[in-house]
Amino acid sequence: MNEGPLFILAGNGAYLNRGCEAIVRGTVKALRAQYRDPRFLSISFYNFREEFEGQRRNEIDGGIEHLSCFHPTRKDVFSTLYSPRTWRYVYRSLADERRLGLSIFGDMAPSLPEAKAVLSIAADNYSLYHGTARLFTALDNVVLDEGRPLFLWGGSVGPFDRDPGFEEFMSGHLRKATGIFARESATVEYLRSIGVEANVHLSADPAFLMDAVRPPNIENELPMDGEAIGLNFSDRVARRAAGGNGEGWTKMVADIISAVAERTEMPVYLIPHGTRSCSDDHAFMRRALDMAENKANVTLVPPKYNAAETKWIIGRMTAFAGVRTHAAIAALSSLVPTLSLSYGMKTEGMNSDIFGHTRHCLGPAEFNAAAVAARLASMLDEREQIRDQLARQVPAAMGRAMDAGSKIKQALGD
Repeated sequence: MNEGPLFILAGNGAYLNRGCEAIVRGTVKALRAQYRDPRFLSISFYNFREEFEGQRRNEIDGGIEHLSCFHPTRKDVFSTLYSPRTWRYVYRSLADERRLGLSIFGDMAPSLPEAKAVLSIAADNYSLYHGTARLFTALDNVVLDEGRPLFLWGGSVGPFDRDPGFEEFMSGHLRKATGIFARESATVEYLRSIGVEANVHLSADPAFLMDAVRPPNIENELPMDGEAIGLNFSDRVARRAAGGNGEGWTKMVADIISAVAERTEMPVYLIPHGTRSCSDDHAFMRRALDMAENKANVTLVPPKYNAAETKWIIGRMTAFAGVRTHAAIAALSSLVPTLSLSYGMKTEGMNSDIFGHTRHCLGPAEFNAAAVAARLASMLDEREQIRDQLARQVPAAMGRAMDAGSKIKQALGD
């Protein structure tokens, strides 16, 4: 019996970030529509080996195998960081991009010769946002040096204009990719402005394709009857929203929770979408809820639900506001009026493509209780018009995401 083609999905984060899981689920759906029994090897970043082993053990899709870019045990991590040998290796790797790529993504090297293609899960990895774009150009070079097709998959790329030298480097580098699937028109336009065009396709975030799944026994664990507001907040945006003041951001979120509950007079559900040790929405929102003055009708959703189950919960909301891009995608793709608490091109670009404007976005300078509560109240007044617009536009976004799979097949000559 012949095995199906192998696709390597590289550079993603752990499923404890529900957005990272949603990207994988949507990607698998798009490629299964084009290929018979494809196999998937996902090599991702984990904080600790325990996180990696838990994800591998709990994977619900038998067609996906997991590898890790980085997985010390919690016990080992501190001794590793303080080892002079570690830092000598880091220095040499930074000076040699191929060494850097192999040091991080080397576990996939034995599988490269048989891989149909490598999809670099772009998200916002190819930007100055995280300051880690060199990790992913190193990944690209490992793939290209092996002569395998490379696709930057479903992400936002750039902008790099704050670093003109790096922008020039990226202009040349990105033209080497077999294909770049941009998740919003703003990325396509930016890439065109730096001379990257022939290999660029407008797509949509693959997370749009993930099916929602009703959690077992949800009616007993988390009753949701009637209208409700969903909120998602993360400690990751403190730098942009509160000048790096974590306590100030927590207090701001506490005030937003209280104001939304009071202004809308609806039950409020705080819905975590990332629960990694480095950024735990549930722990952060618990601290904010403890500080909130009005919490009588507010429920903190437990962190037990996977990406598809979390999408189902978000889909039950009357309206939603969130800082995490893929929490917003879960809402929008469920036709829920959504206020995107935006901190970058990706969110504004997605809203522009769907609505033709960014009026349903709030930037960090506008993150305050009165503004969020007022915007949500206004969206509730317009909910039917917004749902109608989503019903017209979301299928087009999903169509672009599915079509990316057929474009990969075409690019590979299959």
